[in-house]
Amino acid sequence: MVAIIILLAIVLFLIIPNIRIVPQATEFVIEFLGKYKTTWSAGIHVKIPVLERVAKRITLKEQVMDSPPQPVITKDNVTMQIDTVVFFRIYDAKLYAYGAVNPISALENLTATTLRNLVGELELDATLTSRDTINGKMTAILDEATDQWGIKVSRVELKNIIPPAAIQNAMEKQMKAERDRRETLLQAEGHREASITRAEGDKQAMILAAEGERDARIARAEGEARAIYLAKKAEADGLRALKEAGADAAVLELKKFEALVAMANGKASKIIVPTDAVNATKSNVLFSETTGLGDVTPEAADPVPEEKADPCCD
Repeated sequence: MVAIIILLAIVLFLIIPNIRIVPQATEFVIEFLGKYKTTWSAGIHVKIPVLERVAKRITLKEQVMDSPPQPVITKDNVTMQIDTVVFFRIYDAKLYAYGAVNPISALENLTATTLRNLVGELELDATLTSRDTINGKMTAILDEATDQWGIKVSRVELKNIIPPAAIQNAMEKQMKAERDRRETLLQAEGHREASITRAEGDKQAMILAAEGERDARIARAEGEARAIYLAKKAEADGLRALKEAGADAAVLELKKFEALVAMANGKASKIIVPTDAVNATKSNVLFSETTGLGDVTPEAADPVPEEKADPCCD
């Protein structure tokens, strides 16, 4: 009985320590007598005591490698400080465990050399404006180079690009000059638009004034024409009424004299008297002198004798 208990204790002592639970998103690389045997995925596993061992514990989660700023020389010999961020994950635990001595350090050095090569082919302005191009090229190069290490590079980003202080000052001056130029252009454009608008307004005002003057003249002309028409119509109606009433020659002669009086009212008027009117006037004067009719001149009064002064009363 004692022997059985001792045997069970020895078995438990040997088995329990060799039970391994692999967490999710983690893999264990197992070696048998120093040689790669298998890779354990998530779950419970038991290894052979003494003969097997866990060579490496590897996480399959995506990792981030933040490289410190490093000096990089551009094509036009400008030295800048650039730091990068590399996103990667391990997809093959065996290759990662046996592909390189220190895969993370190898990836970091490869990132630095690739960045120097790419930036060395670009000038300063192109470097500052070609972030996406540099990111894409670095991602493709690093992903291809790290396949033999079991690493998948998903993305590379340039975090900071810091040019020298002198270059920064020159860039700031250039940006200020560009902003001043744009401001000047905008002001000139505004003045031009304002001048055009004022000119269009003056043009429309002149057109409207001319149209108003034209309409006023037309209205005045129509009014004068209407007045003349009505005057002539009234005169014609009067003559027609006289004719219909059977007016005699005396009435017509009276109308003629009234017309002469109306014509004489104007200043500097010249009156041309018809022959028949002159003959009628002469006949009227001769008749008045012969008969004495129509003579309204008063007769001279008898002289009044002067009164003599009374000497007694002086």
